[in-house]
Amino acid sequence: MMSDRRAPVQHLSAMTYEQLLEKVRYEGAYPTQERAEEAVRLVLAGLGRQLTGDERVELAARLPLEAAQTLTAQTPDIQPLTGFAFVKDLADRTGATVATMRWDTGSVLCAVAALAGPDLLTRILRQLPTGYALLFGRAELTPAA
Repeated sequence: MMSDRRAPVQHLSAMTYEQLLEKVRYEGAYPTQERAEEAVRLVLAGLGRQLTGDERVELAARLPLEAAQTLTAQTPDIQPLTGFAFVKDLADRTGATVATMRWDTGSVLCAVAALAGPDLLTRILRQLPTGYALLFGRAELTPAA
């Protein structure tokens, strides 16, 4: 007899949390690992408020455990934000400038994109409103009119 319950998602991360922090620290040119961790926690919490469904679950499974917990601890917002509104919301929450928060967001989401892989990232970008592709390090393509 088949069950309609899904099997628990296995944790698939190819990277430890410390390796993720080091990648973000290097890519973002942060002076310390603590500064990189601050960016990771903030951006993943924000992303957790935007993602829902299977994409959220699959992304969490590919992130290091600590990062996955930050992502999934958030309740998704009812009204999703565009990429620019996402960055502005994070800036408003921290008191940082939009430019600084855009840098932090790109530094973290490019590392997340590498862990997600191209297929999952494509599905994530289809779920999110416009403006996120560049944050993940991809071109934002629009269909011809």
